[in-house]
Amino acid sequence: MRKPELAAAIAEKADLTKDQANRVLNAVLEEITNALNRKDSVTLVGFGTFLQRHRGARTGKNPQTGQPVKIKASNTVAFKPGKSLKDAVN
Repeated sequence: MRKPELAAAIAEKADLTKDQANRVLNAVLEEITNALNRKDSVTLVGFGTFLQRHRGARTGKNPQTGQPVKIKASNTVAFKPGKSLKDAVN
């Protein structure tokens, strides 16, 4: 499912226009992004938790040449699914 399909599903279930649903979806995603940028976690009870994780610098390997490559430290986003989501998938 892609973002326009998700917005259409939200519009149908929440009795909104597709434009309104798209604005709601964009607002939710923007707030999740802003919270992660502030290093806050975002917990949606029953769904899961988004959190920022730091990845330290490390040495990798170029798959074409086999030469060692230095990979810089970076931040990434992790998602830990909640129990309800795990149960629904299994």
